[in-house]
Amino acid sequence: MPVTIREVASAAGVSVSTVSRAFTAPDQVQPKTRQRILDAAAKLGYAPNPAARSLRGVGTGTLGLIIPDIANPFFPPIVKAMQARARRLGHTVLVADSDEREADELETIAAVSKRVDGLVLWASTLPEARLLELAEQMPLVVVNRHVPGIAEVHISLSAGIAQAVEHLRAYGHRRCVFVNASRAELSRGKSIHESFEALDLSLVELGPYEPRFETGVHAATLVAAHGATAVLAHNDLVALGVLHQMANLGVSVPGDVSVIGIDDTQLASVSTPSLTTIRIDPVEVATRATDLLIETIAGGAGGAASVPVPEPVEIGSRLIPRASTGPAPASATSR
Repeated sequence: MPVTIREVASAAGVSVSTVSRAFTAPDQVQPKTRQRILDAAAKLGYAPNPAARSLRGVGTGTLGLIIPDIANPFFPPIVKAMQARARRLGHTVLVADSDEREADELETIAAVSKRVDGLVLWASTLPEARLLELAEQMPLVVVNRHVPGIAEVHISLSAGIAQAVEHLRAYGHRRCVFVNASRAELSRGKSIHESFEALDLSLVELGPYEPRFETGVHAATLVAAHGATAVLAHNDLVALGVLHQMANLGVSVPGDVSVIGIDDTQLASVSTPSLTTIRIDPVEVATRATDLLIETIAGGAGGAASVPVPEPVEIGSRLIPRASTGPAPASATSR
């Protein structure tokens, strides 16, 4: 089995990204460190696989990032953090928006792929077979999408959701609504249902809808019909739509209904009331995705069936309690 860049990094006592720089941008690595890396590589029999770069003739020094919706406040910090990480490692980042449409994503990939050394696809809408074809043509990392054979960054909401459910139960909530705006292959709804069932909380699912502010506005009018005292939204953007419409309807948050989002965008802390949400660290996600893509490029994964795919990277989550959650109304807790 071929020696991987990760094994060289371990033997040299440095990060994978430092090994990558030693071979692709040696002037950015201290001479002593670079020599230690070269010695470790020689001892292990490692040689950089140029397959990924040769697909386009020469390396571009540019990484591609395709996100579903650049207007979603969750993504700008991701883009900024990825640009910062890439710059430190001697790369630039080209960002594009697929608008969560398969046809637009394919068109965007076709336009971007000739200009980059590899791609990060966020929650791709493409079929698994198409993604595997792309991974054979160029280095690829998928975020929040599991496809065997492709390098992956997985954002685990398990801890954050479990904390959210415990939070609601402690406040006496028993009937809750989940506003679902995720696609079936992302399985977010399944894990959320399991968490609520584990603590014997009733959960009604609305949707699936699109993950937009307008979805929350629409869903807010349905919450009362289900007798729910708490809402868990697909993301902060949907949750903010719920808060907006609740205010229009004269419903008190959290007096009548508690609301929880997912992402912990900047808007969550400045909304009225401030939004309780499940935090996903954008800097950690961006840094790990960047490093994984550079590792995939340097290791030759993508177009080289004999090269092992790096292990999946998992990012955790946690609840950030704020003013949008509170005790369930007395009429609800006495049922």
